[in-house]
Amino acid sequence: MNPAIDVATLASTYAGKSPQEILKLAFELFGDDLWISFSGAEDVVLVDMAWKLNKQVKVFTLDTGRLHPETYRFIDQVRTHYGIAIEVLSPDPVKLEPMVREKGLFSFYKDGHGECCGIRKIAPLKRKLSTVKAWASGQRRDQSPGTRSQVAVFEVDTAFSAPDRPLYKFNPLAQMSSEEVWAYIRMLELPYNSLHDRGFVSIGCEPCTRPVLPNQHEREGRWWWEEATQKECGLHAGNLIAKG
Repeated sequence: MNPAIDVATLASTYAGKSPQEILKLAFELFGDDLWISFSGAEDVVLVDMAWKLNKQVKVFTLDTGRLHPETYRFIDQVRTHYGIAIEVLSPDPVKLEPMVREKGLFSFYKDGHGECCGIRKIAPLKRKLSTVKAWASGQRRDQSPGTRSQVAVFEVDTAFSAPDRPLYKFNPLAQMSSEEVWAYIRMLELPYNSLHDRGFVSIGCEPCTRPVLPNQHEREGRWWWEEATQKECGLHAGNLIAKG
């Protein structure tokens, strides 16, 4: 780890600061080596804040090949709205095609989402993160009491760091609530995924996402056929590592 970056001290110092202050720190430390992860959901708040600090902000998103049409349209809306390039990462067909050929397109309903997410999401993300020094995600503590309640605003990414190359991760929205996120979106009239108007809260791939009912937690709309305490695909695997 770079001894010049005292992650523990900075994480503690910035724990109570605003998302904009955390992003400002991220840009000060890493500049153009910082990438913003955009999922096609409420991460537009993160993109908006980062863009206002750096008009050349670098943004990437994962195209699993199974997203809702509304999500694809929203990604393009954001690209146009901010006049930025959004790097779209796709799964490796060499790995994807044999799985689909052998198991079909909906094997995850029978044997869990791990293999499919691993090929469609984790592998492309790992490929991207192996080329960067730091990234920022839009994950928040209130998204999942089971896996995200301890999310730090700044950390070493234990899931994707290499032994000889630490990867730094910022979670500027960690302390924001869903209500605060939506107040920001409404106040500034930001573009948002139209699926939110139809009861979708946490939005992922089309076969694995459904609207939630009143009083249900947002992650209950994801992989609803599986164990309720493990609502993570692996993008933020450090959350599960920390719990284990």
